[in-house]
Amino acid sequence: QVQLVESGGGLVQAGGSLRLSCAASGRTFSNKAMGWFRQAPGKESEFVAAIIWRGGRTSYADSVKGRLTISRDNAKNTVYLQLSSLKPEDTAVYYCATANYVSFATDEYDYWGQGTQVTVSS
Repeated sequence: QVQLVESGGGLVQAGGSLRLSCAASGRTFSNKAMGWFRQAPGKESEFVAAIIWRGGRTSYADSVKGRLTISRDNAKNTVYLQLSSLKPEDTAVYYCATANYVSFATDEYDYWGQGTQVTVSS
């Protein structure tokens, strides 16, 4: 079955960096898109970034453009999210998910990972 496993979260000071990983298995992802979402306590899930496996086209939420970079390693079936210049408001659980195409809507994503916590201290 499809499995998405996130890793790389942790506690970091404001201004710091982290790299999140999402290892995917269980199907062919070459014709899929992979997205990252985040959810802070008491808030709704928020689209962060997405990438198309084939071709590598990327999309970002306006709130993170210039600070976050999504990339993929096709050979490892892994998608990365590089977080830079982190702010306390970036604190959230970050999830990766797969969809048939890039979308900002959670409903379009069919498989989700368990999430990884990112905490940014001020």
